[in-house]
Amino acid sequence: MTDATDLLPGLEERIFTHRGTRIRAFVGGEGPPLLLVHGFGGAAWNFTELQPHLRGRRLIVPDLPGHGGSSPLPATTSLRGFADALVPLLDGPVDVFGHSLGGVVALRLAERHPQLVRRLVIAAAAGISSSTRRAELTIAFLGLVQPGRIAGRRVHRVAGSRLLRRAVFGLFEVSNPDALSERAVHGFLRGPLLHTDAIGAGLALAADDPRRDLERVRCPVLVLWGARDRQVPLEDGFEYARRLGAPLRVIADCGHLLIGERPEVCARAALEFFG
Repeated sequence: MTDATDLLPGLEERIFTHRGTRIRAFVGGEGPPLLLVHGFGGAAWNFTELQPHLRGRRLIVPDLPGHGGSSPLPATTSLRGFADALVPLLDGPVDVFGHSLGGVVALRLAERHPQLVRRLVIAAAAGISSSTRRAELTIAFLGLVQPGRIAGRRVHRVAGSRLLRRAVFGLFEVSNPDALSERAVHGFLRGPLLHTDAIGAGLALAADDPRRDLERVRCPVLVLWGARDRQVPLEDGFEYARRLGAPLRVIADCGHLLIGERPEVCARAALEFFG
């Protein structure tokens, strides 16, 4: 049985505040600081499989506002507020790894606070295909149905059943649900049980097209993508790489949740890039 307290071992839960918003983060380790930013509907626990491969780094792993143990932002219509909410967690320049929604938030952080971001990895970053009317309707639907919360209530059953793993993760999330570990399943499904306003982040994402501001991102960027991502198309990765003048690394036989599917490959690519 996997308990939530075991999902990020060695990291200490801490609470930060930003303009009245409570931000929960898990912090620990020794070495150059590395900020990990999760995706829409996720939580810090999403990085449970990636963490063991990031030794030699001081990790800062927050729950974004409205997600996990963090309270919602009072009001926001873009992802700029989500990026600004991460500033109190940082004592100085950091490397940043952002997944999906977290990739766009990380780009906004680099754009708005360039002195705080040394290098940046965006993994399966949202923000291009997601800034459409269709995406907005999809996000609103998911906010009403809350499939992550439904699956999270049955996390032990999902983790232990090949059939349920395929039902929950097989359509859009991963390339091969059978390859997900039980810890990865817990890491992806426990957060939604605590969410208070994930839909707010989703609607901000749909309203925020980062392409017009990418020229303001001055730090080096690596674009990381799963070759079989059915949620955020690989074409978005090519566009990010072109606009940012960044290298693109594509991970074979991997879907959208690459941080849980191929964590060792993601970590190796990131650490080589960070130097």
